[in-house]
Amino acid sequence: MLQTIEIILRCILAFVMLISIAHLLGKQTISQMTYHDFIATIMLGAIAGNLTFNVTISIKYIIVALISFVGLLFLSTLLSLKNRNIRALLSGEPTVIIQNGKILEENLKKLKFTMDSLNQALREKDVFDIDEVEYAVMETDGHISVLKKLPHRNTTKKDMGIFSTNKSFFPLELIMDGQIIEKNFKQNHFTKGWLDAEISQRGLRLEDVSYCVRGTNNQLYFDLFKDNIHSPIDLES
Repeated sequence: MLQTIEIILRCILAFVMLISIAHLLGKQTISQMTYHDFIATIMLGAIAGNLTFNVTISIKYIIVALISFVGLLFLSTLLSLKNRNIRALLSGEPTVIIQNGKILEENLKKLKFTMDSLNQALREKDVFDIDEVEYAVMETDGHISVLKKLPHRNTTKKDMGIFSTNKSFFPLELIMDGQIIEKNFKQNHFTKGWLDAEISQRGLRLEDVSYCVRGTNNQLYFDLFKDNIHSPIDLES
């Protein structure tokens, strides 16, 4: 029983410490998988696993190991910000794999990247014909960036001589799960009176609204708790 309680407490401690570390190291560590991040993930997982389950090792030793490794990660991150060579060593560098429409086989071999993997990566970029590609670059996080040949690029409004002065807004959530998001009101100087007026204009009540967002077109979108959809297209099984 005491051992079970200890494991539960260790789980809580590991969770709190990893959350704190994620905030300390920043979103980059969890959003990408460079060499540096790959090593960090494995090591943090191993240390956290021992902290959680290995009751034969004293917590203080695991915490020392965790603090030491986090310190090393933090130091290497600072050094990579200041020195490009260290950054290349820790995170790698982008590698061109298609140049002027030609596949660079030697670079593929160095990356241990097969033609099947290349074709799959291109398909994920909506490229099914390899002769559409002008350049392709393997980024440090393992993803491929593609520049298509000119005839295959998407036409923009600028290409067609169409110019618009309409401003786009960042989507701003005002109500979620029926709860008003106070922070967004304060930061954008909105008032609840204004929201109440917008809701009343639509013949709704605040308690009816599940979700409300101001979209990129500066218009409000409301989703209600009662959707009045009697025959849903698909139901989660």
